[in-house]
Amino acid sequence: MVVVDKENFMGGTGIAHFEHIMSTQEMHGMNRVYAKVTLKKGCSVGYHVHNGDGEDYFVLSGVATLDDNHERTLYLKPGEHYFTPSGKGHSILNEQDEDLVFMALIIYDSQQKI
Repeated sequence: MVVVDKENFMGGTGIAHFEHIMSTQEMHGMNRVYAKVTLKKGCSVGYHVHNGDGEDYFVLSGVATLDDNHERTLYLKPGEHYFTPSGKGHSILNEQDEDLVFMALIIYDSQQKI
């Protein structure tokens, strides 16, 4: 497992702590990222648009504030998920005292050559 802390990730605030579960090679060109992500209070992954892939967030603990393509705000609780398809954007923020812990899976639209 590869662990990485990314500051102001995608234009977000604070530190996004990534625990990468599998490498790109292990996912055989089907997925780009599979990681457990932790955001402390006030930290976020900034708004970004997916092109050629989509991303699913699955909340393990805490409450996620999700900007869904600048169209609506969603609040995801443990056991809930949200998928952002290719061509759409999102950001995720922890506004609560409890750490926000979620799984992030980025899935290619078509298998990539690795």
